[in-house]
Amino acid sequence: MPGKNFTRRRARATEVRPRLRIVRFVGTLVAALAVFLTAAAAVSASPVKGDGMWIWRMSDAGGTAESVANKATAEGYEWVAIKSGDGIDPWSQFTPELVQELEARDLRVCAWVFVYGDKPLGEAKMSAGAKEAGAECLIIDAEGHYEGRYAAADKYMRELRKLVGKRYRLGFTSFPYLDFHPSLPVSVFLGRDGAKFNLPQIYWKTIGDTVREAYEHTYVWNRPYGRRIFPLGQTYDGVTKPELRNFRRHANEFGAKGVSWWAWHTTVGTEWDAAAADVGKVEGYDAIKDFVHLNRGAKGDFVLQAQQLLRAHKIGSPVSGKLNKKTSDALVKFQRRKNIEQTGDLNNATWNKLLRREPVRIRWDKRKQSTPGFIRNAAAVRSITPFEVELPFTPGIP
Repeated sequence: MPGKNFTRRRARATEVRPRLRIVRFVGTLVAALAVFLTAAAAVSASPVKGDGMWIWRMSDAGGTAESVANKATAEGYEWVAIKSGDGIDPWSQFTPELVQELEARDLRVCAWVFVYGDKPLGEAKMSAGAKEAGAECLIIDAEGHYEGRYAAADKYMRELRKLVGKRYRLGFTSFPYLDFHPSLPVSVFLGRDGAKFNLPQIYWKTIGDTVREAYEHTYVWNRPYGRRIFPLGQTYDGVTKPELRNFRRHANEFGAKGVSWWAWHTTVGTEWDAAAADVGKVEGYDAIKDFVHLNRGAKGDFVLQAQQLLRAHKIGSPVSGKLNKKTSDALVKFQRRKNIEQTGDLNNATWNKLLRREPVRIRWDKRKQSTPGFIRNAAAVRSITPFEVELPFTPGIP
């Protein structure tokens, strides 16, 4: 028969057990959180961080995984982007065996594809083959052919995400000076559920600008899309080793966590070392932190990006791509809410506040008007090639 202290001991035991359960629960929760954070960090780590080199044709890079890996690792490169398809056609050079062999030799492997917009669903199916082959990421190269084609871009990105999943890492590469290409649907390619990192083709020599001018112009117009920027430079067109080092210094100055180069087949001799050199920052220079400043009357995809961001903040705005009175009034309302100067313009303070949310996604393929209002005639937009002023037209090549 239990003694007289039994009831008291039982009561104390009852009090202790919930505490033990709480401690165990908290311990389990902490452990689970640690696992989650570790996994999240692995997922968020960019596959294009560090030094990378682009490969158009494997035959120009020695033809084998061994030749690519030996050269790349010897020169200090950490990842390669290899072309896996063009339009709806997959390239046979990109295989699971190639990816596995390169990864076994400590090279990260991304695929890149060039897309045109004529058959977006077929292009999405072709592009998704990169994940099936084991590529760590896929980089989408969309240029002049996609100008004005918002419905096609929307179809392509939606189908691609459906095929590869929401967590698969996508990048985007295109023209660096987006003000030269206001009808390129960058807001679709870099929008919600789109590509999460941006590799603008900063080919300063071909454009005809200095390295610094090219960086400043590129960053000002690409920052409004809110994606991390990884500059893509050039080793062709007679660039010098000092220019290559200067490009890297500016990348460091602008806070880029990775730099890559077009392309393997145009990089010769000591350019390999110069392109991957550890050079520090630019002495006596502070990179500009500005966004593009847009006033009433501006129009283009960058305005459309702001309109989609306004909607994400629950502020009514047209999605016309025009900074007209309605959009300006919406901006004033947003600026008042955020306690910033009420100008109705898109300035640094406004962009910074807008980008605290992901933009809403527009179903261009379902809208009665499949292009934004600032584009009067999509066919006419595609027939004009203003990018020839900036870069030569080279289909299938960044």
